[in-house]
Amino acid sequence: MTDHDTRIPRTVPIQSATFTNPINAEIRRAAATGIYDIRGGGAKRKVPHFDDLLFLGASISRYPLEGYRETCDTRVTLGTRFAKKPIELDIPITIAGMSFGALSAQAKEALGRGASAAGTSTTTGDGGMTPEERGHSSKLVYQYLPSRYGMNPDDLRRADAIEIVVGQGAKPGGGGMLLGQKISDRVAEMRTLPKGIDQRSACRHPDWTGPDDLEIKILELREITGWQVPIYVKVGGTRPYYDTALAVKAGADVVVLDGMQGGTAATQDVFIEHVGLPTLACIRPAVRALQDLGMHREVQLVISGGIRTGADVAKALALGADAVAIGTAALIALGDNDPKWESEYQKLGTTTGAYDDWHEGRDPAGITTQDPELAARLDPVDAGRRLRNYLKVMTLEAQTIARACGHNHLHNLEPEDLCALTMEAAAMAQVPLAGTDWYPGKPGAGY
Repeated sequence: MTDHDTRIPRTVPIQSATFTNPINAEIRRAAATGIYDIRGGGAKRKVPHFDDLLFLGASISRYPLEGYRETCDTRVTLGTRFAKKPIELDIPITIAGMSFGALSAQAKEALGRGASAAGTSTTTGDGGMTPEERGHSSKLVYQYLPSRYGMNPDDLRRADAIEIVVGQGAKPGGGGMLLGQKISDRVAEMRTLPKGIDQRSACRHPDWTGPDDLEIKILELREITGWQVPIYVKVGGTRPYYDTALAVKAGADVVVLDGMQGGTAATQDVFIEHVGLPTLACIRPAVRALQDLGMHREVQLVISGGIRTGADVAKALALGADAVAIGTAALIALGDNDPKWESEYQKLGTTTGAYDDWHEGRDPAGITTQDPELAARLDPVDAGRRLRNYLKVMTLEAQTIARACGHNHLHNLEPEDLCALTMEAAAMAQVPLAGTDWYPGKPGAGY
């Protein structure tokens, strides 16, 4: 037997936990190109989320409701503080702002059709209001962004609510991007931009720098619209207590709070993955701010960022939200990342469920594109029907949970209906760790 044969065998090679294959690939890409990575979608890293919470169904100490003979109300009214015409929704699930430009005209029409059929609202996004969207949306929220692209007083008056966008969960403190290949003749005309030239939206409004100026802006918008419609203020989840409090003091009717799992059409990957708070961590501080000001339920709170199921809806409401907004989930319901386009996703160097190069405008599903041939693949009527079905299922799931907890309205769900599976989720949601009556930071816990 040779010396070689008697050597101790080498251990199995171990990948570094710090320098993983994806990290190494990004280092090589940055070294080769000298530019940062841009993509769409939301955060892909795992953070505490609604899956880390469970409901405590009724048994003896709580009395459940029978689903086949006892109702569970789902209606919600947004904008009751100052607006003469608050928005009344059949369900507490709305469609978040996604622009024409980021999305095709067919996708925007489908969102309007689906939301209207489900009895809820949709939102314009950056870049203005399209006739298709207004025509097929029974309740349309007009986003008022720092860029002011497409903004005009006539469309403001045609909206059912106005949402002042201060920040977005995927990129709080940063602006969005729309690359030149998606700035078609129509998009360029609506945004008053040159065709085919990359556009970057501003990260802050040009005519105000703080909460005092925001109050003036809200009053200006109320005068333009005759105090008829609700004024929302949307913020990215970073400092939810203070941002919510300042929005309320500035006169907002509704606060929209977007966590880091929220998607975006395009921004730097470093923003998406490393800026902001998980949605779960945003809700309780925002609710506490409303409670401290005596405004909980008078100023409505809408939560967005990673909402996927009726269980997510129910958990957000149990923690104190009045409604939720969905974006990425709505696009998936329309047909985004559909496996039937797998061969075409592979030609783009990706796969179903991982496609996030929405900014490139080559979406095989015809949703995040301005290419006429690709956009024509999406049938707005059929896609709208799928979205309606999805919203219906989410609502039924949330109702089922509420009944199981003994409640006849989704808004009667409360933190006491929840427990947490992890220490992190318990601390963020401020509900007990499963099997205990304690969560980290609980007042009077004695440690």
